[in-house]
Amino acid sequence: MTSTAERDALITGVEDRLRGFGRVVRNSMLDALPDGEPHRWLYGPMREYPARPGKALRPALCLSAGRAFGAESDELLGVAVAIELLHNAFLIHDDIVDGSEMRRGRRTLAASHGLGTALNAGDGLAMVAGQMLRKATRRMDRYVADLVWAEFDTMAMRTLEGQATEIGWQVDEVENLRPEDYLELIMHKTCWYTTIHPLRVGAIVGSGGSVELGPLVRFGFHFGAAFQIRDDLLNLIGDQGTYGKEILGDLYEGKRTLTLIHLMATAQGEDRRFVRDYLRRNRTQRSEELVRTVRALMDDYGSIAFTRDYAEGILLVAQEYFEQAFAQARPGPDLDFLRALVPYVWSRWR
Repeated sequence: MTSTAERDALITGVEDRLRGFGRVVRNSMLDALPDGEPHRWLYGPMREYPARPGKALRPALCLSAGRAFGAESDELLGVAVAIELLHNAFLIHDDIVDGSEMRRGRRTLAASHGLGTALNAGDGLAMVAGQMLRKATRRMDRYVADLVWAEFDTMAMRTLEGQATEIGWQVDEVENLRPEDYLELIMHKTCWYTTIHPLRVGAIVGSGGSVELGPLVRFGFHFGAAFQIRDDLLNLIGDQGTYGKEILGDLYEGKRTLTLIHLMATAQGEDRRFVRDYLRRNRTQRSEELVRTVRALMDDYGSIAFTRDYAEGILLVAQEYFEQAFAQARPGPDLDFLRALVPYVWSRWR
């Protein structure tokens, strides 16, 4: 088998498994959501994002890690569904903050229903997530249940801290940022709730609270960082039909991605003045022509190549930490799937 064929087989295997997790969790989310009145203004909009097929990475990590450490699926499903419901709530709020137009190949809730309805729908999903977690933890040992709730509390605060930092960088026009600042940001904003939290919660349930959590944080951070950087790159180089979100949307929003941070640090002369002026504008003042010019500068100054190389280095570290994180896990399809996710992150196009 050629390396290309091996890569294609890995991608197909991971995506088939993610789709399987996605179907189960999506149906469980929709079953958990109220469907009464006011349907048009609340419960209908609440169902829209959960009904749209997504990557289902977070519940897949929770379920796979939990089973690899000894849990049964029915012990984990409620927790995994709670994680994905909260993720959908965060997405709605993110789209409001960012002024995004597309989510999972369709119009965002804010774009189609207005800000007020979208905000209420996001709040509603967060409330149902808490209800699902309460039901799931009632069946657990009290010690394990307390650990799971503490993990959710920590994850929510880390995510809010990261979101606040990202917004603050834009509001205060922060310019002198380094790659280390970006990694600190996504440790809070992305990695904690996308990878670290699902892995830790699954492992806690599976091991009865006995698993060592430090290695899971180290693996989850590097894996999550590579995932986020790949997402940032896809926003610059991807195809909107495949990617499912607004291509170049991060540039319209002025997000301080790793690629933009590199450009800000390396641009010279008139180019640097242009970028600084661009970042001081708001989204409505950033025309397509201006966005395309910034995107072209990213090629001219090697910012795209820098981002690729940087992420590949992080991914290599993630592979090294994987074996430490799952040293106590039992071999099988779940562990194989988790291991395959590491190279998959860099091969995905959505």
